[in-house]
Amino acid sequence: MSTLISSSPAVAASPKGKRLRPSYWPFLIPALVVVIGVIIFPWAFTLWMSANEWRIGEEQRFVGFANYVRLINDARFWESMGHMAVYTLLSVIGPLILGTAAALAFNSKLPARGILRGIFVMPMMATPVAIALVWTMMFHPQLGVLNYLLAQIGISPSEWVFNPRTVIPSLVLVETWQWTPLVMLIVLGGLAALPTEPYESAQIDGANGWQRFRYITLPMIGPFLMVAVIIRTIDALKSFDIIYAITQGGPGTASETVNLYLYSVAFTYYDIGYGSAIAVVFFVIIVALSLILLYLRQRSAWNAGDGR
Repeated sequence: MSTLISSSPAVAASPKGKRLRPSYWPFLIPALVVVIGVIIFPWAFTLWMSANEWRIGEEQRFVGFANYVRLINDARFWESMGHMAVYTLLSVIGPLILGTAAALAFNSKLPARGILRGIFVMPMMATPVAIALVWTMMFHPQLGVLNYLLAQIGISPSEWVFNPRTVIPSLVLVETWQWTPLVMLIVLGGLAALPTEPYESAQIDGANGWQRFRYITLPMIGPFLMVAVIIRTIDALKSFDIIYAITQGGPGTASETVNLYLYSVAFTYYDIGYGSAIAVVFFVIIVALSLILLYLRQRSAWNAGDGR
């Protein structure tokens, strides 16, 4: 009997010789405490606060869905949503195109490509605030190096982040400069995993470089491109530090995204209840968009595996 008990890893013996069922709860409790304290409780508290009208220094009052009704009629919120949509779209397209082109270049037999890869990924390692300070000096209309370079090739100077019409494209330029290396690394990993047989067959059939890229490379790296799109979309949606450090949402509200508007409502106007409602709506938007992108990612992976 003692031999059977000692040889079984799934049971333990009590002092009286009775077998006890193993318990895994002591190992799960620390993780559950962390999840509840760090994730579940903050969001439950935010959801509860969104149903209250509360300004710092004033009495808290339950208002139900009044903050969400107010949100529907808030023109500044919808303006910030439009800015966020444009900023996110451009911040995904730019790095995706340039990162794919860089991956194709570094995947070829380029001289000193190892050193060039290391130099290319350096912008991704810098802190966002440091990047913002450097680009703020570069964007200066009179003293900035960007207008100096434009003048050297005969182009009139730009106002960059000081003009409402060019502020978002200028911020996207910073975002593209920093995160194109990330897309390059993702696509480069996909290129390294591609088989060589389709290229050999295409070369025998007389396909040129563009045809090989269009009909072989691009479909096969589709799942990797979708991963890059998902990462860049989520990162661009929650972008705050670079925008705030360079423009603080200005000039006026021309570059104010939902993140900056939420920050202003909660920590400038101290309207905690309304700010919580904005946070809840923004969270729902991000979750819905993430689910759509993950669904597209699964479809692209399935189609790639199916050969279509």
